[in-house]
Amino acid sequence: MKKIAAALLLLPALAWAQVYPSKPVRLIAASSPGSAVDIVSRVIAQKLSEQLGQQVVVDNRAGAGGNLGAELAAKAAPDGYTVFMATPAQAINTGLYRKLDYDLVRDFAPVSQLTVGHYCVAVHPSLPVQSVKELIALARVRRGQLNYASAGNGNATHLAGELFTSMAKIELVHVPYKGSGPGLTDLIGGQVQIMFPNLTAAIPYVKSKRLRVLAVSGEKRSVIMPELPTVSEAGLPGYRVISWFGLLTPAGVTPEIVTRLQRELTATMRSADVRDKLAGEGAEPMASTPEQFAAFIKSEITQWVQVVRAAKISAE
Repeated sequence: MKKIAAALLLLPALAWAQVYPSKPVRLIAASSPGSAVDIVSRVIAQKLSEQLGQQVVVDNRAGAGGNLGAELAAKAAPDGYTVFMATPAQAINTGLYRKLDYDLVRDFAPVSQLTVGHYCVAVHPSLPVQSVKELIALARVRRGQLNYASAGNGNATHLAGELFTSMAKIELVHVPYKGSGPGLTDLIGGQVQIMFPNLTAAIPYVKSKRLRVLAVSGEKRSVIMPELPTVSEAGLPGYRVISWFGLLTPAGVTPEIVTRLQRELTATMRSADVRDKLAGEGAEPMASTPEQFAAFIKSEITQWVQVVRAAKISAE
């Protein structure tokens, strides 16, 4: 009788998992339409809709450095009908803001990491360096005379530079811009000498020989430009900055729904058309278990909190 009773207790959860989803799912993207976050979200939402048998609708909620969308998702009902596209911004913001209205670890349930990508070390062609080692050597000779652009104070392109200067024990002057576009424009024009942009954003200018990329920022070489070394193997061992996307749900969602979402996301990321579309954004598709993604998020938070505190950066 005890076994029967236990089985009966499981029926509501099992039944819920079988009927889920019975209505459209909202995917919150904490960025504006046309951004990389938006584009990746829409590529995944389209295929995930097919997998789930219900429409996945992208809801753009830009503002406050990505915090507006994250807070909205964290406070949503934990019923599986709101999911959130997380990026490095949320891990960075944990250290960047003294007070947030959400906790990335406490208020979310990880489902799966979806992509991995690269930032890169890009320099103006006039800079007399061909490698990371040469750049570091030049920066030591011209201490405080070289500057690097970023997409804004506290942005990943800023912190990638801060981590680089800290590990290399050099001094570069940070020049923040309102987005990667203006920063790249001034890098191409020679107003700044260095930038740590997303690799995909730099590629068109590399092909036209208006920029030189010395290395990529991840743990492994990029499948897009495998000829480029990683920063770690090019002269700064241990350097690691990853561009990534991953899906979260509000904490409290049943394990059965998380399992269903993770299973369908794995199938989504294996789809040839999704992989092809994401390759155009410099995102290498992958899938992980919720536990693996949770551990990855914690490692990202640890890294960026340390960088933010060491550089004494604040968004407030």
